[in-house]
Amino acid sequence: MIIRKLKQNFAFTAMWLSCGFTVLILLIVVGYVIIKGFAHINMDFFLTPPRGGLSGEGGISSTIIATVYLVITTLVFATPLGVGAGIFLVEYADNFRSRFVQKLVVIARFGVETLAGVPSIIFGLFGYALFVTTLHFGFSILSAALAGTCLVIPVIIRTTEEALKAVPDSYREASLAMGAGKWETIWKVVLPSAITGISTGIVLSAGRIVSETAIFYVTLGGSYRTPTSLMSSGRTMALHVYYLAMETRAFDKALATGAVLIVLIIILNLVINTVSRWLST
Repeated sequence: MIIRKLKQNFAFTAMWLSCGFTVLILLIVVGYVIIKGFAHINMDFFLTPPRGGLSGEGGISSTIIATVYLVITTLVFATPLGVGAGIFLVEYADNFRSRFVQKLVVIARFGVETLAGVPSIIFGLFGYALFVTTLHFGFSILSAALAGTCLVIPVIIRTTEEALKAVPDSYREASLAMGAGKWETIWKVVLPSAITGISTGIVLSAGRIVSETAIFYVTLGGSYRTPTSLMSSGRTMALHVYYLAMETRAFDKALATGAVLIVLIIILNLVINTVSRWLST
């Protein structure tokens, strides 16, 4: 009895230490970047675009606009496709009796799992070959958004599946017993109950779009000018950090941009979580 209690206390202590160590690493990294970065931030930094060449001068106004354009455009493409595929795989796929359709569903699930582990640069090369070159979209917000859609769709599908599976079957049975149809049950009962989990997948996808560099390095073009349409080239904040750190060696500006990027991701998570809680009530 004493040995069992000691083992339990040891396990709890180890878990708390692991959790605390993880939080400590997060605070050190985030705190260092924010403290060092905010020392170089002023209003001109937000209101002026980067300057050309390797000087590292200028601000980040055009990169903020390009990031917002890219995130919104990508989620507009990816969210309905990912959520729709997740609904089909959970609510409809198992109802088909045809062996051919069942095999297609198995292949689809395997494809989603495989795509979730593919490096982002592979999606970038695919986007460059198809959207930039073959379809002649060029280096643009549209090309980058379509490539980003391919990148985040597996995440949205998987999180949507898990969120829908977490909804008790009794909810569906009660709705159907009251005379509601299949789609009406999904739309008015299942989706509202799963909205928190689904929004989590969308938040993760938005965060990945904001933080990725490799995929957009070969599809977005990297222009420092402010994009004016979906066909304009641009530079995300994460890509701008890469250029500043690797090409211009302007580490002070890179830290400042990184600090703004971290704050933006935190705000994005807080806003989406607040909206998801509001929708679930």
